[in-house]
Amino acid sequence: MTDRIVAPTGEDPARKVKKLYRSDVRRARRLLRGQFRVTPVFHTEVQGPHGPVPVTLKLEYLQHGGTFKVRGSLNALLGARAGVDSVVLASGGNAGIAAALASAVRGLSCTVVVPESAPHTKVAAMWSHGAEVLWHGTTYAEAYRFATELAVERGALQLHAYDQPAIVAGAGVVGLEIEDQVRGRPPVLVAVGGGGLVSGIAVALGPRGRVIGVEPHGAPTLHAALAAGRPVEVEVSSVASDSLGASRIGAIAMEVAQRYGVESLLVSDDAIVMAREYLWREFRIVVEPAGATALAAIQSGVYVPKPYERPVIVLCGANTDLATL
Repeated sequence: MTDRIVAPTGEDPARKVKKLYRSDVRRARRLLRGQFRVTPVFHTEVQGPHGPVPVTLKLEYLQHGGTFKVRGSLNALLGARAGVDSVVLASGGNAGIAAALASAVRGLSCTVVVPESAPHTKVAAMWSHGAEVLWHGTTYAEAYRFATELAVERGALQLHAYDQPAIVAGAGVVGLEIEDQVRGRPPVLVAVGGGGLVSGIAVALGPRGRVIGVEPHGAPTLHAALAAGRPVEVEVSSVASDSLGASRIGAIAMEVAQRYGVESLLVSDDAIVMAREYLWREFRIVVEPAGATALAAIQSGVYVPKPYERPVIVLCGANTDLATL
């Protein structure tokens, strides 16, 4: 199951979206200083359809908790109102792991509501960081509605997996790091689920940056939204759906994508699997399918860099069952 968020009954899907700017991401970096790892980059070549392709790998899978999402969770908790002592969210994966870890760092209790289909590997990671895990329903929508009720009942802070300003701004710090670590303004390829990471990086880099979202054919949330001019529901079926299986792009991500011209490319599940296996075989890098999705665009030829380009590929998560490699 995925970190899929749906609007609860009665919520206006056309709600006004708070615009985020580079200053918001810079503020998040100041707030987060010393709270997370500044992940390294690795300049190398990878095999493309017509030979070696120079790339820079942003090794974000080395982040605490094995996911970029811990940045956003920490940013949200550090900026929370006074008196917050508990956190509730719905998740079937990395958002729950990140919230559990961030809550432990801040000395808060954390409850993650997961659907029955949540991967055991990711649930176990939530437990390892001290979270209470509650199973509710067979779908994420059911888990989300229950989490919302629970947050109200307990007076807890409810975190959103990707469509919350503090979450997006925190994720965007990845973009500021790339700017510091890589010369020039190369294109940045980022996997897309609900859009928190791709929009955060786009906000960080601003109008002079070029950010390209990469999605599975079986979970094209950004691609479908850009085609329609608004967020739309999509059917989800992909090898990466435990992380990139949002059924609808976030409202913040949609606004950012339109404002900064974020592009979307689609890759096959076969290409994702091959990219993941390649990372292990050639570099002994272990990532989940979502973590290999951006690389799949290069290796499959869906994105062909210009001769002078060395694109940055964000390897965004490593929470996976090693037996699947």
